[in-house]
Amino acid sequence: MRWSSYFIPTAKEAPVGTEAVSHQLLLRAGLIHMLTSGVYSYLPLGLRVLNRIQDIIREEMNAIGAQELFLPCLQPLELWQQTGRDKTLAEVMIRFKDKRGKDMCLGPTHEEIITDLVKDFVQSYRQLPLVLYQIQTKFRDEIRPRFGIVRACEFIMKDAYSFDRDKKGLERNYQLMYGAYEKIFKRCNLNAIAVKADSGAMGGDISHEFMVPGAIGEDAVLICNACGQAMGGAQVQSLENGSCPQCAKGTLEKKVAIELGHIFQLGTKYSQAQGANFLDENGQQQTIIMGCYGIGVSRLIAAVVESHNDAAGIIWPKEVAPFDVEILPVQMADSGIMELAENYYQDLSRLGLEALIDDRDVTAGVKFNDADLIGIPLRIVIGKRTFAEGKVEIKNRRTGEVMKLGKDEVSSKIKELIEKV
Repeated sequence: MRWSSYFIPTAKEAPVGTEAVSHQLLLRAGLIHMLTSGVYSYLPLGLRVLNRIQDIIREEMNAIGAQELFLPCLQPLELWQQTGRDKTLAEVMIRFKDKRGKDMCLGPTHEEIITDLVKDFVQSYRQLPLVLYQIQTKFRDEIRPRFGIVRACEFIMKDAYSFDRDKKGLERNYQLMYGAYEKIFKRCNLNAIAVKADSGAMGGDISHEFMVPGAIGEDAVLICNACGQAMGGAQVQSLENGSCPQCAKGTLEKKVAIELGHIFQLGTKYSQAQGANFLDENGQQQTIIMGCYGIGVSRLIAAVVESHNDAAGIIWPKEVAPFDVEILPVQMADSGIMELAENYYQDLSRLGLEALIDDRDVTAGVKFNDADLIGIPLRIVIGKRTFAEGKVEIKNRRTGEVMKLGKDEVSSKIKELIEKV
């Protein structure tokens, strides 16, 4: 991809009114653009990151047997009235009447809709267990959107739902999902902490939140400085500044955190209210046991940037970076330098790596500053002096390490380095 023909509207200064580092950098690096408060467009660079994160999620969901579908955003309010959540979520629901006078809403989540679907097609124990998931846009009329895409009115979520014949099956799917979440966050290079949580309006007996401590967030966790035990939810207020109940040796330290995921053992809250039943092997009617499992996909992008940045810009982890390598020819007028840059681009493509060539006719300072800002893991710099020496520089964005190599060594070295980033 050539920078000159790619839409990357970078900016030198942080926009006025932005408080979170991730919000500032995502705007400055040209990954997102705010349409209005809490509503964002994903520009080409941001969409590439979003797609890579979605690919990771899909791989881990598919690996545990979950099947992807796609549910409607437009939802009849009557389904929400069946569970009573038209009232419990009234503050954030975006409601309206369609042209036929039917009460509708834009989906803030999809428990009612997936339950209604499964009710129509699952009638026998032979069709269970079943795990379905989607990656979909949600809508919530937030009173106070904050931190850019961390708390937005329109956001992207992965929501999964398990359907089982008994609690044992629910517990098995819950543990599979728990493990998948740990893998997803690890692959995004995030140190997520799982804590027991309150189920709130979702319902159910057991739930866990996956939190990432950082400079921003609307949640908090307590972490023992001795054994590392983490606690959240109601425990934060009751145990704050106390000793650790796990090891009785350490002190609990309170840290601000971003909630990235939440999983619930719902039981029969929705299936019972909506009549989702099945016949067991004895021909007796039973209520389907459910679990639900959410990840804030767009929020993940902000969490990665909050965890991986410096004064110059973003430092993308390898698996979620928009490109693997940036090729930076300093002198555009030098045909030899440009030919070498093109050769590297072709070589890297053959190696299965995605590269961005900064072919803009701008100063070296602009190129280097923008390269640091957008944060691609590895950078090939082809300068006039090193080119005359028959050498090229490779810079590691995370460590700042620069190595000089012979021109013919670069492509093979990049392949080796990308595995270590």
